[in-house]
Amino acid sequence: MKHFRLLIAGTPAETSRYADVLNPSTGEVVGKMPVATADDAEKAIASAKYAFPGWAAKSSAERAEAVSAIAAKIEENAEELATLLTQEQGKPLGGIGSRFEIGGAVAWTRYTASLDLPVEVIQDTPEGRVELHRKPIGVVASITPWNWPVMIACWHIMPAIRAGNTVVIKPSPNTPLSTIRLVEIINEVVPAGVVNIITGENELGSFLTSHPDVGKVVFTGSTPTGRKVMESASATVKRLTLELGGNDAGIVLPDADPKAIAEGLFWGAFINNGQTCAALKRLYVHDSLYDGVCDALVSYAANIKTGDGMADDSMLGPLQNRMQFDIVSSYVRDAVAKGARVLTGGTPTNGPGFFYPVTLVADIDHGTDLVDKEQFGPALPIIRYSDVEEAIAKANDSESGLGGSVWSSDIEKAKAIAARMECGSVWINNHGAIQPNAPFGGVKQSGVGVEFGMEGLKEMTTVQSVFIPG
Repeated sequence: MKHFRLLIAGTPAETSRYADVLNPSTGEVVGKMPVATADDAEKAIASAKYAFPGWAAKSSAERAEAVSAIAAKIEENAEELATLLTQEQGKPLGGIGSRFEIGGAVAWTRYTASLDLPVEVIQDTPEGRVELHRKPIGVVASITPWNWPVMIACWHIMPAIRAGNTVVIKPSPNTPLSTIRLVEIINEVVPAGVVNIITGENELGSFLTSHPDVGKVVFTGSTPTGRKVMESASATVKRLTLELGGNDAGIVLPDADPKAIAEGLFWGAFINNGQTCAALKRLYVHDSLYDGVCDALVSYAANIKTGDGMADDSMLGPLQNRMQFDIVSSYVRDAVAKGARVLTGGTPTNGPGFFYPVTLVADIDHGTDLVDKEQFGPALPIIRYSDVEEAIAKANDSESGLGGSVWSSDIEKAKAIAARMECGSVWINNHGAIQPNAPFGGVKQSGVGVEFGMEGLKEMTTVQSVFIPG
């Protein structure tokens, strides 16, 4: 069984303790995660701090070339990364699974390499010239989750180093191995210390977020943990980008075609087995289409095979961990106890593995856990409405505001409703289709700041105004 190692200052580092990383499909050990100590984290931060001046001094073109080379290296090692990812995360190799995720990591990395932040001229008059310069921040701490571990690591690391920062990343202890391998690949390109990785228990996160030599924290995860990150970072007034939980709503208008939208609705909700922050998690359907949409979704779901991610015919895998399996199970039980009707699924297997079937729940409303809370799994509540104003009000009745969608044959009508939804991204006749060139982030308690595109790259910088006399 392979013992993975930390990577600090470009050098693999052993630890005194290792922990098993388990395959959620089988319960078998995939590999051994090095359990870092506070001393290891201190060394990683010191390494990143030491490497920062040299990396920041590189020209924009040199950093762009390095990020582009990283994209090529990830692509060269795609199958190895995808296999390791499936083994520790559970998602299928094919379909919208691990190969898809690694492909996304390559695409985001390559696009980030193409971005630039030239000096902006705010004023150029006889009275004087004012220039706006964007400068790297310093050491960026990246804390990533277990649902899309490689792609989200690239979302954090690539804009950080493209802008001239250095990085210490701490992945989830549930899925650390593919991220370790990713950082090893990155270190084939960048100088020692530019990207470091420490792995271990969640307590390491608070060490990073409170450390005075860390200038910025990028965190993707739950809202409760995001609050803790903000609190920990407040003593040193760190810059933050937080992409937190979502309870995304979709509104199906009366003019939609149930059969035409069924596939989009299904994958909007069940991509990555529902374990996606911007997945469709509440579906509001007009009374006139309600039965038709329910029937179309049940029909589509009947053709979806859930199984071991390494099996060629698996389209969805298991939930990644026992805690998430228990949450989904309890939310569905709560819905049934309150009178909801399970259209398909709802009965989990006894194992091995954390397999929960695709579950569609009808005759449900607010006041149940499955609607009010983020399930983060393969169970979708379908809520009936009779007036679109009621649907908009209910869709906005949430502390979260990450994504939303409107489903209609009338694009202008859908756009008008989209403008009234309280969320950072809205899709029309689609859900969750993020792009590297479009800023992505939440409102309300779904986060602070944005990622992707020019706006995301700017978040990895500080602003300096330079005043030049006329």
